[in-house]
This record gives sequence, C-alpha cells and structure tokens, in this order.
Amino acid sequence: QEGVIAAMIPFLGPTLTPNTPYDWNYTTTPQAGLGGRSSSIRFSERLIEDYLMYTRGPSEGYDEVAKISGDSGWSWANLQPYFKKNEKWTAPADNHNTTGQFNPAVHSFTGINSVSLSGFPTAIDGRIINATTQLGPDFKFNLDVNSGSPLGIGWMQVTVNGSKRSSSATSYLAPNFLARPNLDVLLNAQVSRLIQTGKDKSTNFPAFRAVEYRIGNGGEWDIQKDSAGYQTLIIGSLRSVTALKEVVLSAGTIGTPHILLNSGIGNSDSLKALNVPSLVNLPDVGQNLGDHAILLNPWIVNSTDTFESFLRDPAVQIQDINEWATTGQGVMVDTIASHIGFFRMAENNTIFSTTSDPTPGPNTPHYELLFANGLPLPGAPPTGNFMGAGTLVLSSTSRGSVTLRSNNPFDAPIIDPALLQSDFDKAAMREAVKSAMKFVVWSDYVIAQFGPFAGIETDAQIDTYVAANAGTIWHPVGTAAMSPKGASTGVTDPDLRVKNVAGVRVVDASVFPFVPSAHLQAIVYVFAERASDIIKSAY
Repeated sequence: QEGVIAAMIPFLGPTLTPNTPYDWNYTTTPQAGLGGRSSSIRFSERLIEDYLMYTRGPSEGYDEVAKISGDSGWSWANLQPYFKKNEKWTAPADNHNTTGQFNPAVHSFTGINSVSLSGFPTAIDGRIINATTQLGPDFKFNLDVNSGSPLGIGWMQVTVNGSKRSSSATSYLAPNFLARPNLDVLLNAQVSRLIQTGKDKSTNFPAFRAVEYRIGNGGEWDIQKDSAGYQTLIIGSLRSVTALKEVVLSAGTIGTPHILLNSGIGNSDSLKALNVPSLVNLPDVGQNLGDHAILLNPWIVNSTDTFESFLRDPAVQIQDINEWATTGQGVMVDTIASHIGFFRMAENNTIFSTTSDPTPGPNTPHYELLFANGLPLPGAPPTGNFMGAGTLVLSSTSRGSVTLRSNNPFDAPIIDPALLQSDFDKAAMREAVKSAMKFVVWSDYVIAQFGPFAGIETDAQIDTYVAANAGTIWHPVGTAAMSPKGASTGVTDPDLRVKNVAGVRVVDASVFPFVPSAHLQAIVYVFAERASDIIKSAY
C-alpha cells in the first residue's frame, strides 16, 4: 500500500474498488435476482480494499462451524484467544470519551491489528442513538455488537489506528516482519496453478507442493499434449517454486477455487470439457459461493452538514486531506458509517411458512442496517444533501459458483454469486428496507425518500426497487468449504487441508461452510490466527 494515499486514509476506502488499478475488476454473470444485471466483484490485487468495518458476528455462527466441521476448535469459546491475539483496541483519533460506546470487557488491548471507534462526529450520530430509545425494542441499543450477541444498533467499530487504516499490510506485514530473513514478498506476481510433485507416502494422495506463477502480465503459455496427458509448456516469464512442506493457498473466495481448478483439482467432467487435465476429482471446488447483497437507500435531508458538502468540492477535499496529513484529525479519519444495526425477521413472517430459518440460533441476525451521513459512493446525485441507510442480507441462502472460463489459467473465472436468488434472501431484503423506512422517521431532519427509493411503499414496489438497484458488498465465501474429515462433500478438512490432496492447505474466507452474519474482516483474521497454530503444530 506504500504510496497509495487512499489505502491509508480511512474515508477514502470506497475509492479503492471497483474499476481501479488496485483490483482485478471482475464482474458477475447476469443475476436473475438483480433483474438480469451484472455486478462488479471486488478481487483485490492488494491487502487493503475493505471498508474497515470490524464485526465479529454472533457466537452461534462460530459454534455452527464447529458443529458442521466436527472440530470444536472453531467454536466461539475456543477462538477467544485468537480474537485477543489479533485485536488491539485503540483510542479514536479525536480521543473523545468513549464511555457508553463499547464494552472494554469483550476486547483485547494487546493484539496486532488496531480496532477503534469513530474519531469524527457526524450530524446524525445523536439522532441514531436517540431513536434507539424512542422507537422501542425493535431498534434497541447494543453497547457492543462484537460481544457475540450483535442484535440491536450500536457504534461502528473500525480497523483504524489513530488516523490511519490498520490492515493486514500494516500489521502482519509491518516493517519488522518484512525484515525477517525467512520471509520473501514477491510483488506483481500472479499464480496460475499448483503443480503435482508426486504422491504422499503416508496417505497415497497426490502431492501439489509446486506453485507456477508469472511476474506482471508478461507470461506466455501454451498447452502441449504428450503421452502423459496435457502438460503446460512454460515460455517467457512463467516460473515455479516448490515448498518443502506445504503450500498455503490464501487467494480468496474467487482466487482459491480458480487456482485449484486450473491445477486439475475439481469436478473431473467440467475440467475435461475444457481440456484441463483432471488430477483430483473434487466436485465441490468453486461451488457453494455465497455473498451479502446490499442496497443503499437515500433520503434527502434538511441539512448542509453531510458528506456531500465536501465530496462535491475538490478544494474542500484537499483541505480535509491536508488536515488529516498534518493533524491526524477531521472527517478523513473515519470510514463512511458510524453506526450499524443487526436484526431478525419476525417469527410470524410468511417466509417461514415455506422456508426454514437458516440461522443457527435466535441471536443471529437475518439482515443489517448501515447508517451514513450522506452518499459517499460513486454515482451520488450532483445536488442536495442526503442520509443513507444501507440494507444487507446477512444469513443468505442463495448459492452460486466460481468456474473456469477456459483452459487459459490467466483468463478471468466465471463468477455467479446468485445474488438474491432465493425466496428467503428476497424476503430478508424486503424486511430490511421496511425496517430502514421505519427507523428513519425524523420529521425535523428527513425531507423525503430520494430517487428510485421515492414513493416506495408496498411489498411489490420494494421488490421491484430492490431488483433494479441492489448489488454486492463483496463478502464472498464458501467455494472451498470445510466439512468433516473423511466427508464426501466439501473441499477442505477441519484442519484446512484440501481433501484427497497432500501438501496444500487453504486459509481464507473460501473455507467458510455458510455465509456468516457479519462482515468478513474480523472472522478471516481469527480463522487465520488459529490456522497458523494448526500448521505449526503439524511440524
């Protein structure tokens, strides 16, 4: 992230993706749940493209992973040491009194990755907190949504260290770690596949301990057939490196299955149809893709103290960036939302007459509300001042896939997240929009719903509006899902080893067996912390 100012300034996080030099700029297939539209997919070339939101999710979710995988080590209770190892609670940039905004008892102050609260107040902060006391139990205040019981509305917690983004790049790859003699970081390299290096003597599984990659975009390749099958002919800048013990694949929910499939690990029939040699028949590679659908709902407001006041004026933006650079203060020290809410649909919702509740328990939210003091995203209106409420489907049941486009390992994969495909997801988004409309009722501040959101009242109107305007918040999971050791389904064992393969382990969000009811950052960190212990214990 060196030299990338947007990677350091928290408020500029949304400018890093999509359609930027920092992202692969993939798009989905046309999505039926989005009225046939495609959506951009965030697949970062760097370690810095999230919106800094730190949400652990419900304790029930971790316990469900432990149950599904058959490994109690993934439970909420057993992962607590790893939360503590990762998190370093840090005072906000303005050093305001945070009493009543979080619960210190559920946080660590000794970890490596900074977590904090909003360091710059917005015009809607007080209104949101007041509304939690005025609108009844449906919108109750939650002192700390990261306690394992997230239901309610609370202050947003973010990965910010003072005024700067705290990320895996600034923490786990900080200069003192980069200086280690046993760590090499190769920039501008793209992996094409894993290469079989023989068979493991103890399991008789094929071993894949070699990694093929190219530097930049200059690698050339071709396929040459010989008596042993299809073999890659390496030309130009394609290279390979071989691990002594194992390869840890952390290419993300899109990249990991793409690499496995290009390596001949996946559904054998699908691979053969593309003239990719099938080396390990593992049908679930790339399947089970889930994601969070999001919709940004705007209201025009009676205020000039919103993000639009500086977003439309380049001179003011420069002033704000200069304030950030010289004092570490101002609007730039925060992400785009200061409050977050987690909610469940009513038990008598009609969707439950035809669909079972997909959540693991009564403390797991079905949907989320994100509150923003404006519309700080590309495509905002050129005039007016706004408030935004993002609505997210958390416990999504829609499932899609990541598949190969061709036998060229550098072709973009085919990505189908099946956004809002299931009846449950459509019902959850409908209820989320209704909930946002019910919450944002401040007559002295809110003037009206705006744009396509204006005049939306009935279920049918909401459904049409959702299909025309929703997208993804880029939280894909599940394409290398965990299952019990020895199970015929899934891709990875509970110790994150790829099934029926030796020498390869997966450590990223692709191993989640279902869509978590939370943003992914905190969950990925804690899974990776435990994964490092699992790997160390094996040798």
